[in-house]
Amino acid sequence: MSSSESTAPAALGLGSVLAVALCTLWLALVGHLDLYINPRYAVFTIVLAALAVPAAVAGLVVVARGHGHSHGDEPAGGGHTHDDAAVDGAHAPAGPAAGPHDRGGRPGGSGRRTRAVLGWAAAAVTVGVTVAMLVLPPTTLSARTAQQRSVDAATLSNATGTQGVALLGSDAVDTSDYGVKDWAALIRQTTDTSALVGKRVELTGFVVPAGDGSFTLTRFVISCCAVDAQPVGLGVTTSGAVPDADRWVTVRGSLVANPDQSAARIVVKASSVRQIAQPSDPYEY
Repeated sequence: MSSSESTAPAALGLGSVLAVALCTLWLALVGHLDLYINPRYAVFTIVLAALAVPAAVAGLVVVARGHGHSHGDEPAGGGHTHDDAAVDGAHAPAGPAAGPHDRGGRPGGSGRRTRAVLGWAAAAVTVGVTVAMLVLPPTTLSARTAQQRSVDAATLSNATGTQGVALLGSDAVDTSDYGVKDWAALIRQTTDTSALVGKRVELTGFVVPAGDGSFTLTRFVISCCAVDAQPVGLGVTTSGAVPDADRWVTVRGSLVANPDQSAARIVVKASSVRQIAQPSDPYEY
């Protein structure tokens, strides 16, 4: 195997690490990193990326120097001297003319070519993804993704800790900061939702249409990164027009018992649905 073939995988791997690290630092610089990971991991991620950049550059330098030395150490003529050729000829056994491998190249050439193609393909994908993340405007997860991940599934049993639902009937409990995640978790944690009925809410999320003059007000909850984002939502009934899918809205209204008992037990009866721009931080945590 030639020196270029032996160093190519290392160079491609280090180059990929460098590209991803630089991309991460750029996203942090422009304030878009929180669209991909939970903010509590931002500092840790930035530190690792900052360490990866000089480490990858140093590795590429070492690989380049090793490649140059391997070429410099080879004698002229591909590493064989005239004396070596003479000795090889003297000791070569008598036999038929050159075989198929001698005429068609060294064995394993096809495997090396396949590995080279796969390596360059992986490098192209890495570069393409990196460039796309830097050039294309970042977008949040959509209503289609929420539907694919079962926006109505009860998955956040501990979203609001151990606070009892009955306490929400007390004026001492401040629910003004409750988001979609908190209300959805409380509704799904209890079998008796009477304490919730009549509570006034003002919530922001994006629209997942449900039909019949209703929709699901939805937010994605991120534990670590966008890959594990779980959609949560509250059903909303409105006498007005249902906004288009993926539209961000602020809903004001009251929690009421849902007449359709086959669906969620509590829904928001909207007094107003106002379309807004996407928040700077579209996720809940």
